[in-house]
Amino acid sequence: MNFSQFLLVLRARYLIIVVTLVAVVAITMTIALLLPKSYKATTSLLLNYKGQDPVTGLITSGPLMAAYMATQIDIITNENVALQVVDKLKLTDSPVVQAQYLEATGGAGNIRTWLANLLQRGILPEPSALNSGVLDLSFKGADPQFASAIANAFAEAYIQTSVRLRVEPAKESSVYFDKQIKLLRDEFEAAQNKMSTYQKENNIDNADGRLDVESARLNELSSQLVVAQGLTMEANSRQQQTVKNVESAPDVFNNSLIAGLKSSLLTAEAKLADISQRLGVNHPQYQAALSEVEKLRSNLNEQTASASSAIAGSARIQQQRTAELRAALSAQRVKVVQLNGLRDQLKVLTNEAAAAQRAYEAASLRLIQTSLEAGFAQSDISILNPAKPPLKPSSPRITLLAVLSVFLGLMLGIGLGVVAEIIDRKVRSATDLTEILGIPVMGEMVVGKKPRQRRLGLGRRSLRHTMNLG
Repeated sequence: MNFSQFLLVLRARYLIIVVTLVAVVAITMTIALLLPKSYKATTSLLLNYKGQDPVTGLITSGPLMAAYMATQIDIITNENVALQVVDKLKLTDSPVVQAQYLEATGGAGNIRTWLANLLQRGILPEPSALNSGVLDLSFKGADPQFASAIANAFAEAYIQTSVRLRVEPAKESSVYFDKQIKLLRDEFEAAQNKMSTYQKENNIDNADGRLDVESARLNELSSQLVVAQGLTMEANSRQQQTVKNVESAPDVFNNSLIAGLKSSLLTAEAKLADISQRLGVNHPQYQAALSEVEKLRSNLNEQTASASSAIAGSARIQQQRTAELRAALSAQRVKVVQLNGLRDQLKVLTNEAAAAQRAYEAASLRLIQTSLEAGFAQSDISILNPAKPPLKPSSPRITLLAVLSVFLGLMLGIGLGVVAEIIDRKVRSATDLTEILGIPVMGEMVVGKKPRQRRLGLGRRSLRHTMNLG
């Protein structure tokens, strides 16, 4: 069947198509008018998911929007929110609702839970657009006033629930931190007292400063010991030279008094030698010169012995000084080592006190923050547009149903016309005869046309036939 044949079939079966179209439209409109009207009320909520928390200062990241919105939808459709709506609107007190409950459940269960489940199935939360912070809460009902009241009640219950979900954990945290802060305060005070007691017992206020002083003293004693050891070695060397040859010892040789006595002794000996050549040994001049020489030699020996004793004494003094410095150095080294140990222990106690202080301060700061959160009952969710009683029902949609019924009626009518044509096939054109009989058409009689038109038509068809034969 080509398109022209299809049009001929539609023209021949137009009555079936029209009747079917009218019937479908009539039935659809009748059903639409008999269906109960449903009104849809919508409340728009603004969720400040990208804002900064007024207490914690945390900022919600944009990529978390999908998870955040899904969580909020789960909260809205939760049974606790629906129960708050039931209690807020006092739906259980309505005789109509009670009658419906008894009819539906026979009195089994709880009317609040039954109503909450019905409202949960009826509420429809959905974002107004992709990645939008606006959430639409829609509810359908037979009464426009009731639908708008339910939508607004859900919005208020959701806001209250979100505030409660944020405040109640903060209150519990505040109680916990209040208990912990007392323990941390005691630990901090105990650490401070332990450090103070240790400082008093060991008489250290500033271990690092005292250690620096004692270390400097240790270095000074070490330097003094090095110098004393050098002087001791030098004194021992002079003493050994004095023991070997007292006159060649530098200290004796460079002594001006001894040098003067030696010079005087040489002069006296020369004088004695001169007198001994001229006078006898019993001569008074000789005796006087001899007495002078002996006296000078005795003085020289005394001064030499005294210088030698002084060298030995100086060596003993340097040895004693070196021994004293070595002992002082050892004692100072022990003192520094002990002070190092005291400093290390004090550092441990100081660190413990500092750690206890940081823990106490952190807990105090967290307590202040949780206390502020517990007392901050403001929500970051606000009602953008409250639901208003709709003026027109959302269903049934008469215009849409009418358009659909016309389209379906036409399709059904055309289908029925084609089926009727298949069941009762009739000849609608010369092409149908050619297809049915399998022979060419010789001519066509047209009813209602003038003879000239018929002749022209016959001529044309004969010409076509001739051409087909050719």
